[in-house]
Amino acid sequence: MTQPATTAPKEAPTSAADSAQGRGSSPRLGLRWDVRTLSLLGVLAVLVAVGGITAPDEFLATSNLQLVLTQASVIGVVTVGMTFVITSGGIDLSVGAMVALASVWATTVATQEFGFAGILFTAVVVGVGCGLVNGLLIAYGRMVPFIATLAMLASARGLALQITDGSTQVVSVESVLDLGSRDAYVLGVPPLVLIFAAVTVVGWLLLNRTTFGRRTVAVGGNAEAARLAGIDVRRQRLCLYLLSGLCCGIAAFMLIVLAGSGQNTNGNLYELDAIAAAIIGGTLLSGGRGTIVGSVLGVLVFTTITNIFALNNLETAVQQIAKGAIIVAAVLVQRRSLHGDT
Repeated sequence: MTQPATTAPKEAPTSAADSAQGRGSSPRLGLRWDVRTLSLLGVLAVLVAVGGITAPDEFLATSNLQLVLTQASVIGVVTVGMTFVITSGGIDLSVGAMVALASVWATTVATQEFGFAGILFTAVVVGVGCGLVNGLLIAYGRMVPFIATLAMLASARGLALQITDGSTQVVSVESVLDLGSRDAYVLGVPPLVLIFAAVTVVGWLLLNRTTFGRRTVAVGGNAEAARLAGIDVRRQRLCLYLLSGLCCGIAAFMLIVLAGSGQNTNGNLYELDAIAAAIIGGTLLSGGRGTIVGSVLGVLVFTTITNIFALNNLETAVQQIAKGAIIVAAVLVQRRSLHGDT
């Protein structure tokens, strides 16, 4: 007796990450990402042209271009970590405070006695430690990311103020100061820019070429579906906040090299700048999609705007208005893009 023929079920995605990756690799969506990146490059090109026209001698000078890249490097490293957090559907309002705390802790007299390695190690450990606290509160304490990181912002700022007592801690370690001098430039490129480039490359590979990146996108797209697919959502979120803390620690060390000191006011409003750069770069604030390249371009756009305004002696208020307008325009473009996908 023959068995009745059965229709083979369609093969389901092996994981939520694979499903998210499949949606993200559609030609139409991929084209939209390319258009967004090209648009940012176009905006950056326009800004460079404006700077060249309004202040040709100052803006196009090699020293000024090096300064723009150096200033973008510190906030850029923070933005790389922020991009991962936002892609997962989270937020980190404490990045600026973590940079401040790591920078002042790493520049105390006791820490400077251990030299270059002591300062670098302390900055990174403090950043990772703060990220660990955030991650534990959010992933295992089930606290809302906004509340947990807001509490860290207040606590880290307060601790940084207590350590410094409101004073500036000057760095006396020559090897650290030498890293920020022109003699340390590699083919005309400041060392801090090279660090930023290395962090960017590692971040891009991690997000786009590893299972960790696919899981990050999956958690941001649909955390419950990711959990049912076998992803440990809580551990993933913990790792993401650890990564954000690591980036803050690296940025703190870079800021120490750049300023030659540690202050409790370091990293002021870094959280807003990093979130804004990630958003205009194409990272969805609701999670599920992120782009390292776009975030880096967003940082360069904001840094270039700041430089142009400074060279032309324009008011800071006008600069903030321009930044706000760019953020609003980017969000509107994102909303239109999402409606186009449905």
